[in-house]
Amino acid sequence: MELRDIEIFLTVAEELHFGRAAERLHVTPARVSQAIKKQERGVGAKLFERNSRNVRLTPVGEQLHLDLRGVYQGLRDSMERARLAAQGKAGVLHLGMIASNAYDLRPFWEEFRSRHPAWGLRIRHNPFLNPFEPLRNGEVDALICWLPVEEPDLTVGPVVFTESRTMLVPPGHKLADHKSVSAEVLGDYEVLRGTVDPPDYWVDAFTPFQTPSGRPIERGPAISNLDDILTLVGSGEAVHGLAAHAARYHARPDIVYLPIHDAPRLRWALVWRGEAETAPIRALAQVIRDLGTTSL
Repeated sequence: MELRDIEIFLTVAEELHFGRAAERLHVTPARVSQAIKKQERGVGAKLFERNSRNVRLTPVGEQLHLDLRGVYQGLRDSMERARLAAQGKAGVLHLGMIASNAYDLRPFWEEFRSRHPAWGLRIRHNPFLNPFEPLRNGEVDALICWLPVEEPDLTVGPVVFTESRTMLVPPGHKLADHKSVSAEVLGDYEVLRGTVDPPDYWVDAFTPFQTPSGRPIERGPAISNLDDILTLVGSGEAVHGLAAHAARYHARPDIVYLPIHDAPRLRWALVWRGEAETAPIRALAQVIRDLGTTSL
């Protein structure tokens, strides 16, 4: 199996959607399908069950995913070390971001690179479902995610930025012409739920289970990524709440963003696995402390 085919398989296994996998890899869906069919012929069994509604790994596919993920990561790490050696760099810090606004945080990245030219910095997207898995399996060294984080194996570092919240509704919704809304209105509608649930305390901090007055906030259709949220809200199937930066980074004609004027601000912090703390992690944490928390 070629390295590119391994990457395609692992991306489809993560996205469980051939189209999204193709977008991430910057190839056509036909190329993805071709690679998966080739792998299935080589293995002699189906790796994915597919129908018009969803894609899921077969037992054989799950085993292959488990076996290949570590192998592929090891190959990528080896290539990364070779590239860094060629550039005269000693190592690289892999940073995961759940938020979409890495561009807003350029002063932190530039200061880190300026202070530590021997270290590389690589920023990658981190899913909000199973958010801590990439930290625990070594795909990223540190993560910027919303607080609180109450995992005993994870260390919470300095707060990088804070921001307000926004409610997403489709055009034509009865709230769409409001300048802002109260968090209380979330109790009047269904919001979206994850196909895989992170810890309840962590979900509640972002999409509360109750309004400020104690009314339950009902959960509706399931989503697995941000595209699902935008598509379902845009088609009128639900409303949802997101961080305010989504309005700038994900402007769409089928989405109206309404500031939530009375919700507590989200706090995003640097988090890492305590037993895997490294000098580059400590250095980035110090940069954040020195520059101070950004208010967006």
